[in-house]
Amino acid sequence: MIHRIKMSNFGPIASLEADGLKNLNLIIGRNGKGKTFLLKALYAATKVTEQYKRGKEQRTFAELLQDKLYWTFQPEKIGDLVRRGENRLEMDMDMMVGNRLGNVSFGFGPSTSKTILAPVNTVETTDVNSIFLPAKEIVSLQEIIKESRSEKYNAFGFDDTYYDLAMALTPTTKGKNYKAFASAREELNKTIRGRIEYDKDKKEWIFKDNANRTYAIGMTAEGVKKVAVLDALLGNHYLSKDSVVFIDEPEANLHPELISKFMDIIYTLSEIGIQFFIATHSYFVIKKMYLLAHQHGISVPIFSMEEENGWNQYDLKEEMPDNPIIAESVRLYQEEVML
Repeated sequence: MIHRIKMSNFGPIASLEADGLKNLNLIIGRNGKGKTFLLKALYAATKVTEQYKRGKEQRTFAELLQDKLYWTFQPEKIGDLVRRGENRLEMDMDMMVGNRLGNVSFGFGPSTSKTILAPVNTVETTDVNSIFLPAKEIVSLQEIIKESRSEKYNAFGFDDTYYDLAMALTPTTKGKNYKAFASAREELNKTIRGRIEYDKDKKEWIFKDNANRTYAIGMTAEGVKKVAVLDALLGNHYLSKDSVVFIDEPEANLHPELISKFMDIIYTLSEIGIQFFIATHSYFVIKKMYLLAHQHGISVPIFSMEEENGWNQYDLKEEMPDNPIIAESVRLYQEEVML
């Protein structure tokens, strides 16, 4: 679980500091202000701590970190991630694994080609997996994404958030899920009226509805495929207690009613220990998170990029911060009243 983050001059992010992070965390702001960039930065740092010393992995922490930043952001050189006009990028993050608090920190300048000197990592090794769910569904693109990063091509295009998800999306395996996972999967099944399954004979994903009818994945609604991915990651045991899930624009291609139900399922999963960081433009996501905070008496940190004051942290349990998403909703209502 990520407890604290501090970064400066990381791409469009001039300065950001947040502590007291919870299992539900929300990120809002206008386009181009760094929401996705922030998610990717947190994801890259988190993923490297999980990969380090796992299995037959022989790369040093510095090598893993530079590769992860390179393939997640795909710059010409690592130094291009430094905010323009600044001398150095810095990132510092505290993470809890088990009962032990560890730290990941690193920095580099704009002239850095590839090598990151002396990064710090005191995070405990773990078997936990974290994942990034992009705004676009990837089920129908899984094999294309995997092929694009094979030795034959190994080219820019699909970054590591897509590639890691494509690799994690394997057929459901047998075994016990956490009880709350079973409940969440049942709710997911009801919400999208079915689930995706892997056809071993055809070697492709299909959608099977609750009447046991099957559909080619290309004929399945984009929003349904997007939500179904979470079910698949729970079913194949890739995700577990203490996983961190980064979701970019969960509202994309979803009906408002489905958004609300999806947030309920995310809340259920957060209660058993999965941590979520969600970047959104949606009034429905923000309002639903506000209601969840008050209905269940939980803190939901929300990070808002404000034009004059930079990034600020609030708690939806205490207040709904001024933000352009809510402001525009109010403006449209007022415009309607004036008709």
